[in-house]
Amino acid sequence: MNVDKVRDEVKSQEGKILHFKFNGSRNQIVEFDGEIIETYHSIFVVKLVDDNNIKSFSYSDLITSSLEILK
Repeated sequence: MNVDKVRDEVKSQEGKILHFKFNGSRNQIVEFDGEIIETYHSIFVVKLVDDNNIKSFSYSDLITSSLEILK
């Protein structure tokens, strides 16, 4: 999987409410709904729907399957 393809896919989903699944350390799995509000060269920013917090992720999180975007 190519970083440029992943970046383009994330950019195409900007502004939409999506469901995310993050596989953190020690097998912690966190699922949340959020909106991709900004995309940058190395990271993208997600605003959570429930509590208006902001999280940032790298495109490598998607490539390594640490983060999944469920539609």
